[in-house]
Amino acid sequence: MVKNILLLLGLIILMVDPVKAQGISIGPQAGYYKAQDADQGAWMGGVACRLKLTPVLGVEASINYRQETYVDELLTVRSWPVMVTGLIYPLPVVYGAIGTGWYNVTYDFDQNRLPLFTDETTQKFGWHFGGGVELPVVSTIKLTGDIRYVFLNYDFKEIPGSSGLKSNFAVITVGLLFGL
Repeated sequence: MVKNILLLLGLIILMVDPVKAQGISIGPQAGYYKAQDADQGAWMGGVACRLKLTPVLGVEASINYRQETYVDELLTVRSWPVMVTGLIYPLPVVYGAIGTGWYNVTYDFDQNRLPLFTDETTQKFGWHFGGGVELPVVSTIKLTGDIRYVFLNYDFKEIPGSSGLKSNFAVITVGLLFGL
């Protein structure tokens, strides 16, 4: 799956007109989030690729890894969100963001306390919106920071004591983008 995402990002880079190539950047990002009913907040990390289409419009593709626990650590949820986000820049360094994400999700049950449950991997779709800043550090490096709210409803029906659990979350991210 990671190979497919990297291939897609490479194809996007190749399809862009070389004149606009200064608008393509890629780099690491890290964030902190807490799902509404998760036991605690957690760190996440990944990589993002941004393409500035015009001075006011851009698009971002990203892949991250995240993990959280629920119901006093009876359940650990691990996911690899692959997200596509539209960006609008009302000011050169400020952007609004809206997009969707595909979450490859593994539900890992504590087998010592829930021996009758088997781990399961599924796919979920979610969507997000938010905003942030993109500050130039030097001509080819930008520092990014944003906050996004993610709407993602995991299916917790099978877990004892989990009725009504919510998995939506806000995430604060920072990143470095290197111009290609």
